[in-house]
Amino acid sequence: MPLRPQNVSLWVATTPETSYPHLGQDGPAGVDVDVAVIGAGITGITTALLAKEAGATVALLDADRVAAGVSGYTTAKVTSLHGLVYADLVKTFGEDGARTYGEANQAALARVVRFVDEHGIDCHLRRRAAYTYTEVPATVAAIEAEVEAAQRLGLPAAFTTDTDLPFDVAGAVRFDDQALFHPREYCLALAAAVPGDGSFVFETTRALDVDAGTPCTVRTDRGEVRAGHVVVATLLPFLDRGGFFAKCHPTRSYAMAVRVAGEATQGMYLSADAPTRSVRPHHHGEETLLVVSGEGHKTGQDPDTTRRYAALEAWARDRYPVTAIEHRWSAQDYVPVDSVPYVGRLARGAEHLSVATGFKKWGMTNGTAAAMMISDAIVGRDNPWASFFDANRLEVTASAREFVKENLDVARRFVGDRISSLGAPSVDDLAPGEGAVVRVDGRAVAAYRDEDGAVHGVSPVCTHMACHVAFNTAEKSWDCPCHGSRFDIRGRVLSGPAVEDLEPRDARPGA
Repeated sequence: MPLRPQNVSLWVATTPETSYPHLGQDGPAGVDVDVAVIGAGITGITTALLAKEAGATVALLDADRVAAGVSGYTTAKVTSLHGLVYADLVKTFGEDGARTYGEANQAALARVVRFVDEHGIDCHLRRRAAYTYTEVPATVAAIEAEVEAAQRLGLPAAFTTDTDLPFDVAGAVRFDDQALFHPREYCLALAAAVPGDGSFVFETTRALDVDAGTPCTVRTDRGEVRAGHVVVATLLPFLDRGGFFAKCHPTRSYAMAVRVAGEATQGMYLSADAPTRSVRPHHHGEETLLVVSGEGHKTGQDPDTTRRYAALEAWARDRYPVTAIEHRWSAQDYVPVDSVPYVGRLARGAEHLSVATGFKKWGMTNGTAAAMMISDAIVGRDNPWASFFDANRLEVTASAREFVKENLDVARRFVGDRISSLGAPSVDDLAPGEGAVVRVDGRAVAAYRDEDGAVHGVSPVCTHMACHVAFNTAEKSWDCPCHGSRFDIRGRVLSGPAVEDLEPRDARPGA
């Protein structure tokens, strides 16, 4: 198992650790089911439960624990208001396409609320208005354009300057009757409804490959799962078929739960201004915390991520009477080049192998909508949104510039990091708690000196596509700046698309 995250989220810290068996632990190292779902975040769990409710047997697998990845490190807004998106979607895809995006996310919101009611889930769900706001007068025109576009699409949008933020705004988009909740309480309750009647949840079972035959075979580090249909819901597919690593780029963002004196903000807010700031309350009994987030950047491309937490805390203290920082954490997601998630077949011709990725930090609704689409496809139901979100859509004109820009960035990192490593520091330069790619006897080593002075060395070459990793100062991890794979200081995979650990390397000169 990889080391636990350096900074644990509010959601993970306030829920019990799960203990589902790994594949083969309580039976043979192989099972046969109708549907295998790889990845036990909100997308995978929802897909598995919907498929089971439709009569299928299901195996839900995760390399770690249920909802201990991105779904346990989100800001957990359940809303179809995703910043300023609808005016741009209308320009790119026309009103029909933009309307489909909005309808899918509104339906996902309704599906979440219905699951909470059906299963009696105590996940602190509250209906709240969501806002995208600006403090800059020059941005009001963009806010007004977003309101107009959203209203034409039938979404619950209004323009306002009236908020419960402790500062004035120049204008805001308001979506009424949205929701917020405790995401891990919700996901754990859904996951608990999966096992039984021929269905399973397997934790600490890493999928390594999928043979898309008849049946499909999922090869894991614990054995095999054979299934009529396989769903890859692993944030970014660990299978390179479909080339999604080239159509999405990884970003990290930061959050903290703060205690404030007096009344807390009750709505859900996201700034349209840079740097992005997000605020939402979390109600727990008589206590209300504020979850403040932002400071997004490309994964592996900030030499000092600790400054992100510092900037977020400074903003929170400037705007609110903060009395304590209770939790802080960071998360990762992938942004598609055309702003629309990829949902459907992993590749053309792979009729029984599905994927969902590219939620651009709105996985609570986008991930739920993806699960609804994929589960419909599995049981042969038509879905009104599937063609718009098609994972193999061919329309690239609108996104060609972004596609080229992101892949040139990957190429620069692949070459540039190797050149920069030629002038890397010595391992002797590392202080306790520091990590860097250093030179040891002429060879690059990703080295970390722990608080006791011991040095841990691994190869800096990412096992996904051979880019050089970079040290994440806040999370004490090795992050790939090309496609977002992350590894702990011992080189063990934290998140893919990589599935193999970094190889050990001795950081002692002359060893």
